[in-house]
Amino acid sequence: MIRIILAALLLASPVAAQDMTQPLVIAHRGASGERPEHTRAAYELAIEQGADFIEPDLVMSKDGHLIVRHENEIGGTTNVADHPEFADRHTTKWMEGRTVTGFFTEDFTLAELQTLRARERLPALRPDSATHLDETILTFQQVIDIAREASARTGRVIGVAPELKHPSYFTEIGLPMIAPFVEIVRQNALDAADSPIVVQCFEVGPLRELNGLIDSPLAQLMSPSGGPADLPDILYASMVTPEGLAELAAYADWAAVETAMVIPRTPAGAAGTPTSLVADSHAAGLKVVVWTFRAEDIFVPVDYRGDLPGWIRRFYDLGVDAVFSDFPGVAVNARD
Repeated sequence: MIRIILAALLLASPVAAQDMTQPLVIAHRGASGERPEHTRAAYELAIEQGADFIEPDLVMSKDGHLIVRHENEIGGTTNVADHPEFADRHTTKWMEGRTVTGFFTEDFTLAELQTLRARERLPALRPDSATHLDETILTFQQVIDIAREASARTGRVIGVAPELKHPSYFTEIGLPMIAPFVEIVRQNALDAADSPIVVQCFEVGPLRELNGLIDSPLAQLMSPSGGPADLPDILYASMVTPEGLAELAAYADWAAVETAMVIPRTPAGAAGTPTSLVADSHAAGLKVVVWTFRAEDIFVPVDYRGDLPGWIRRFYDLGVDAVFSDFPGVAVNARD
C-alpha cells in the first residue's frame, strides 16, 4: 500500500511524461558498456546520460526473490569464486537442452547473494568498467526504486524494462516467476497499459499468462535463429512474418528483435538491405524495439565501425520505436 501511495504521489507531481513521438532509449542492463551490468552505478549513469528506461534481467534466488542478473549462472559476473564458503555450490545443470557449469542464483538465498560483488562481464573489451568492484547484487524492487527516485529527482519519467529469464526452467525447479513478478508490479502500480514499464521475455507462454493478469505493455523477444524455449517446434523466423506478427499482437504490444532481423549483415559483415519487419510490425499494431547497440567493433557492421551513432541512426530512420544500447548516452545523442 505504501508503494502504491508513493506511485500516486509521483504521478501527481510535476514529472515530465516520456516523449512518445521519438524513439525511446532503453539502457541495456544500465550503461553496461561503462559500468558492470545490472548495478546501481550502471543504472545511475544511464539515467544521467538521458536514458528513458533502464533494463533489469530477472532470475530467482533460492528463497523466491527476483534477482537482477543477466543469467542465473553468476560465475562470470560476480566474485562468487572468491568466496570459499560457497565452493560447494559449484555444479553442472541441464538447462533448455544444454549443460551449464558454474554457480547458480537458485542455490543462494538473497542474503547470500548480497554478500557478493558484481564484476564486468567483458573485462578485456571494457577494462575501465572492470575497475568498478564494489557494486552489490540488486533485486527487482531496488531497480524500480532507482527509477522512481530518479523520476522524482530529474522531473522526467524513468521507466523499467524487466526481462523474465528462463521462466519455464524456474517453474520446473519449483521457483515459478510469474506470481512474485505480478505481485511486485501491482504493488508498484505498474500494471496499467500506460505504466512506465515494458515486460520482456523470449518465451511465449509467460507473456500470454501475463496478458491475462496485468495490462502492462509486453514485448516478445526474438532473434534471427532458434525459437521460444517453451515452444520447441516454433522458430522466431516464423513469428516475424505478417501472419506471425498478427498472432503475436494478440498477446503482446512490442516486437523486440535483434538488429540483424531489421538490417541483416552481408557475407562480408557489412550492413545489408533492410527487411520489412518494422513496417510489418506497425501494420500489425505492434511497436518495435531493437537490440543491442554496442560500440566495440566486434558488435558493429564493418562499414559502421567507429560510428555507433550512425549505425543507430539507420534504425531511427527506419521508424523503430525504441532501441536497447549498452551506451545509452550515444543512443540519446544520436536521436537528439
